[in-house]
Amino acid sequence: MSKSKVNVPEARAALDKFKMEAANEVGVSLKQGYNGDITARQAGSIGGQMVKKMVESYENNLKTNG
Repeated sequence: MSKSKVNVPEARAALDKFKMEAANEVGVSLKQGYNGDITARQAGSIGGQMVKKMVESYENNLKTNG
């Protein structure tokens, strides 16, 4: 299995931290490295929380810079 490609390699650590924060917010425990033991529902909750936070950030940026 291959990892998702990150266009800016330096961003990998920030994305991992963001994912851990999102997982914590939805009550899913992640560990560093492989997390194949979580359910699809848990993984979806993490991804959904990440998208929600990205949209909120974008909207806030529009308000302050728009």
